[in-house]
Amino acid sequence: MKLLFVADPLSAFNTYKDSTFAMMREAARRGHELWVCEAADLMWVSGGRVTAHGARRLALTAEAVASQAGTRLAVWHEIAETQDLALADVDAVLMRKDPPFDSEFFYATHLLQQAEREGARVFNKPAALRDHPEKLAILEFPQFITPTLVTRSAAAIRAFHAEHKDIILKPLDGMGGMGIFRVKADALNLGSIIETLNKNGAESVMVQRFVPEIAQGDKRILLIGGKPVPFSLARIPQGTEVRGNLAAGGKGVAQPLTDADLRIAQALAPVLAARGLLLVGLDVIGDKMTEINVTSPTCFQEIMQQTGFDVGAVFIDALEAAMAAAPR
Repeated sequence: MKLLFVADPLSAFNTYKDSTFAMMREAARRGHELWVCEAADLMWVSGGRVTAHGARRLALTAEAVASQAGTRLAVWHEIAETQDLALADVDAVLMRKDPPFDSEFFYATHLLQQAEREGARVFNKPAALRDHPEKLAILEFPQFITPTLVTRSAAAIRAFHAEHKDIILKPLDGMGGMGIFRVKADALNLGSIIETLNKNGAESVMVQRFVPEIAQGDKRILLIGGKPVPFSLARIPQGTEVRGNLAAGGKGVAQPLTDADLRIAQALAPVLAARGLLLVGLDVIGDKMTEINVTSPTCFQEIMQQTGFDVGAVFIDALEAAMAAAPR
C-alpha cells in the first residue's frame, strides 16, 4: 500500500518513543510505501483535488527498520523523492498531527473530508476527529466518568468546589498535562486559577472531582480496530506532581487491563470504531474515564518494550483489514 502520514515535522520525532514512527517501521517491514507531509502542506484549488504540497517519500534506514521499541536513532530515514501528491492517489491517509485541536487542526479536517469526497481513505475519519474533542467526548458516556463540570462561569466552578472539596481544573485544548491544576478543600488560589483558565469568562473550563487513584497512574488504554489492546500504560505521577502525563515527568508502567478497564474499553470500542475511529486512546484513572484521545494516540512503544506486545503490528493489521473490507 501507498501510505501518506500527515504528521508533525520529522525533526521532532523521537524514535525511542514515537508511536507514528512505530507505525512507519512496521509498515516498512511489510513493504508498504511511506509518504509524509505536515498539515500546513494540505491545499486545494478549484478544479483540482486536495493535495499534499511537497510530500516526501521516506526511505527508512536499515537500522530503523530493524530497530526495536525504545531504540534511539540519530538518523532513521532519507527523503527518496518529493512531489505534490493528491490524497486520493494514495491507498490510505493517516492523520497523526498532535494536538492542540486549534482552528488550523479544524480546517485540516475539512480539507481531509474534501479529500474523502474525492476518493481518499483517511484514518481517523476527519468528521469523527471533529466530533470527538478529547476532553468533551467523555460527556457521551457519563456512566464511566467522575463528577464533571464544563463551564465559563467562575460562580459555577466555586459551587462545584464547595460540593466536592477536592477538584481538578483543566483547559479544553490542553495536551500532555498542560494547564492542569488541583485545588483541595482549602480553595487555595482557586480564584487565580479560574481567571487563568477561563480568561475572565472568555473560555470554557473542565472541572472534575479529584480521583485519588491517580497515585496508581493515569492509564492509557488503546482501542485498535474496535478491540482493546490487552495492556495499558499507567502514567504514574512522580514526586509532588499531580499529573501522570509522560510529558510532565510521569513514569510509564505497562500492565494488563483490569476488569474495570475492560468494561469501559469493551463498551466504547465498537461504538467508536463504527464512527471511523480506527485508533483511540482512552485515559482512565481507577475506574473513571477522563479523556477520549483520537488525534494522535500514543504509548505504542512503551507497551511493546515492557510487555512484548507489538502494538504497531496490531495497528497495521487493522489498517490492512480496514482497506480490504472496503476497497475503493
